[in-house]
Amino acid sequence: MITAVRFSLAAVWATLIHGSRAIRASWRNLPDTIGGPYDQAAIGWSRRLLQAARITVRVEGPTRLRPRPAVYVANHVSMIDIPVIVTALPLAPKFVMKKELLRVPVFGRAARAAGHIAIDRRNRSAAFAAYDEAAGTIRRGHPALVFAEGTRSPNGRLMPFKKGPFVLAIAAGVPVIPIVVIGSYQLMPRLSLSPRPGEVVLRVGPDLPTEGMNYDDRDRLSEEARRIMLELGAVE
Repeated sequence: MITAVRFSLAAVWATLIHGSRAIRASWRNLPDTIGGPYDQAAIGWSRRLLQAARITVRVEGPTRLRPRPAVYVANHVSMIDIPVIVTALPLAPKFVMKKELLRVPVFGRAARAAGHIAIDRRNRSAAFAAYDEAAGTIRRGHPALVFAEGTRSPNGRLMPFKKGPFVLAIAAGVPVIPIVVIGSYQLMPRLSLSPRPGEVVLRVGPDLPTEGMNYDDRDRLSEEARRIMLELGAVE
């Protein structure tokens, strides 16, 4: 219980400090630039959470992690996956999130200013319009991170993939890079109040190019990404 309280306090403090940094930038209408205040806030928040939890991250396949536009497609098994991935990638990624989150006071404004991608999953035409807008952000050099299953797995196993990540990559004309988070579920499974100390491994797969692809290729791209993620250690 004491550990959970300490971690919760650290998480609240990190959110206040680094979240307010992004919020102030949005109030000043600062542009979303690579390595700018929004990226710095995301990286600072992620590092502070992992420090508080005493979690280290080891990347396997680091030669493929270089600053460039891409769509990273990951599994999602724990609440700590986000800080793990953000600290491991060479550029802070833009997240694909539910449109409803933009309605959260203050947070919604900061998230929009930071260039995160809001998708209305209930409206297919609106979702595709959002993907087109997001594709422009990616082509300007920002990588995107999408959890392929669309939500967090309740048991650590890989669930069916959504089509959106692959539609986004095709629209942007950038590669899909499959990544798998190993060990985070064991450190902080669902309903846990705080993570246990330990190491999380981020395994990086090969690039899946999208040049010459169109919307009809989304299923083939999704199947290939899933196959690679299972080879990297994701559990089906």
